[in-house]
Amino acid sequence: MKENAAIQQSTEARPRPLPTLRVALFSGNYNYVVDGPVKALNRLVAHIEARGNQALVFAPTTKTPAFKHSGELVSVPSIALPGSRSEYRLALGLPNAARARLDAFRPTIVHVAAPDLLGLAALDYARARRIPAVASFHTRFDTYPRYYGLTFLERPITSYMRYFYARCARVYAPSQSMVEELKRDRIGADIRLWTRGVDHALFNPGRRDVEWRRSLGFNDEDVVIAFVGRLVLEKGIDVFAGAVTAAQRRSPAIRALIVGEGPARAHFAASLPGAVFTGHLDGEALARAYASADLFLNPSVTETFGNVTLEAMASGLPAIAARASGSRSLIADGETGVLIDDAQSVGDFSGALVALSEDGALRARMRAAALHAARAFNWDVILDRLLDDYRDVMNRSEA
Repeated sequence: MKENAAIQQSTEARPRPLPTLRVALFSGNYNYVVDGPVKALNRLVAHIEARGNQALVFAPTTKTPAFKHSGELVSVPSIALPGSRSEYRLALGLPNAARARLDAFRPTIVHVAAPDLLGLAALDYARARRIPAVASFHTRFDTYPRYYGLTFLERPITSYMRYFYARCARVYAPSQSMVEELKRDRIGADIRLWTRGVDHALFNPGRRDVEWRRSLGFNDEDVVIAFVGRLVLEKGIDVFAGAVTAAQRRSPAIRALIVGEGPARAHFAASLPGAVFTGHLDGEALARAYASADLFLNPSVTETFGNVTLEAMASGLPAIAARASGSRSLIADGETGVLIDDAQSVGDFSGALVALSEDGALRARMRAAALHAARAFNWDVILDRLLDDYRDVMNRSEA
């Protein structure tokens, strides 16, 4: 009897298995252009499946994907964006064939990653079937027009974003500063933090390669300033070029390393003669590039998190960045790097570059602090919390 009672007590104490999640993810880009949001979404899908759950992704595709994506991807009709951003595509909605695949999947939660026509169709689908819908916020699209002479569009785009995200049970922002910014601008009713992690086995100072640096024409005494990202105007490439050029007049040891590809490459190269352009890098090649630099400069104000900044910190680089959403949640000003209040001030950025390039002891202190701070960003812990939040949303919708 005692044995049976013990077995019964043990059985009752055993936690019940969590119900399987079936996550339908809708994104404007999932595998045709490599950027920070795409990396995060692919890692999320891989984690969903690794934890025994299911995921189905709906997104535009091209004949030449940039990498092998995670999970099952259902292609939806799309058109190339006009003008200089034609590498990105606009999804035109959810056609009948894709809708039938979604019906067969029977999602328990809908996750939209872009406020486009596909995202709207996904929200309509979820509402009609009483499926909880959440959104992740990746880009302040309403800031883009200022880089293309279309500032009059900022206000109506912000208004549309308010409408879109108000339809979601929760909105996940990638940094605490972005959470506060969205609350201030009334974009989303219930805004939660879904931060990002970094692969410390890949991005670390041990990837530094002096011979590779030399092969690019850098001297050992040079202070190499890294830029990593899409080569587009909204990444602040004009400010980067201006700051490095001004800093070089005062400190000739400063050199620039540009990692990435994009439609503004020719413009960037003309603005920064003498810079080394590697083109797009990923995996170990990207990790080597980070670790082989000495400082990281990110003047962008459109980042909602700044994956590249975190990867740079994990690689042992002090970061100089605009005091914008994302960066100000990652960088401790004066400890792990420097935050610049005026994102358009070439003089402020160049001054920070000169100060750090000429003070090796300060760079070493910031390097150690950046490494320590980056260790707190663990992907498995972060993604498990998001899956827990999915379940909380589902439970509340059933109540």
